[in-house]
Amino acid sequence: MTDLSPLDRVRAAALALPETEETVSHGQPTFFVAGKQFAQFRDDHHGDGLTMVCVKTGGSDEQAMLIEANPAVYSRPAYLGASGWVGMTLTGDPDWALVEDRIARSWELAGPARLLEAGGR
Repeated sequence: MTDLSPLDRVRAAALALPETEETVSHGQPTFFVAGKQFAQFRDDHHGDGLTMVCVKTGGSDEQAMLIEANPAVYSRPAYLGASGWVGMTLTGDPDWALVEDRIARSWELAGPARLLEAGGR
């Protein structure tokens, strides 16, 4: 999987999760489960020069903890940050296991109970 672009790696991780759909939302590849957004890929969003994936967290406390613990990886993304989301930078050599785990955790936070009770991811 190492020859894939960051978008292709994010896409593969997200679409591997049950009932995930990809749609372009606000010009960005965005991933949904049961109609709820759980991940969004951004590349040079509004000219910021960053490549990132935005994912849900458990709320503002978890968001703040992640950003404080590792500001080189996590940031508060425009628009979604107000709802407790974090951006994970994909520039350089990201920890893809961590990225994939955060995408899956975000899916769990957005997914319906019936999918989680059936075993989730």
